[in-house]
Amino acid sequence: MNTERLTVVDRNDRPIGVAPRQWIHRRGLRHRSVHVLVFDPAGRILLQKRARNKDENPGLWDTSAAGHVAAGERYVQAARRELAEELGIRPQAPLRRVFRIPASAATGWEFCAVYRVLHCGAIRPDPSEIERVQWFTAADIGRWVDADVSELTLAFKAIWRIYRTQRSHPGVEIPDAPA
Repeated sequence: MNTERLTVVDRNDRPIGVAPRQWIHRRGLRHRSVHVLVFDPAGRILLQKRARNKDENPGLWDTSAAGHVAAGERYVQAARRELAEELGIRPQAPLRRVFRIPASAATGWEFCAVYRVLHCGAIRPDPSEIERVQWFTAADIGRWVDADVSELTLAFKAIWRIYRTQRSHPGVEIPDAPA
């Protein structure tokens, strides 16, 4: 049984309590998550196909690494932890937070802090979390997202749409949240 404890937050991402993950999800309470986009030097992005035994979005393609921010943990700490746990990646350089998505139905009521990292080393996917990983071009992902295919998680589609807009309009300011 999952005993993960998460911080419950208000509509402004301010902590208001701590509760078990499943309780939070059953009640649709706001909480925090991280998503990390892993790129290679050629500009391709690594996606993970979630394991079929996952209780949420089983068998769907998702960001390179993603997960909840544990109670008492900072967003960036969770991002580094998820990279290590899911993909065996321990970057030496600081992770770059690129934007944040407010909590909504599409994100499972999670405030999502999105990071990116360049990686050219080994990848060791955790088979209990990930069925497989694969590198994709931005154009391939864009076509997939534009077609609104059901093989992608809703959160990843939302993230990619914002990321693509931000990349094509670099002067656009994307709202951010506390680290």
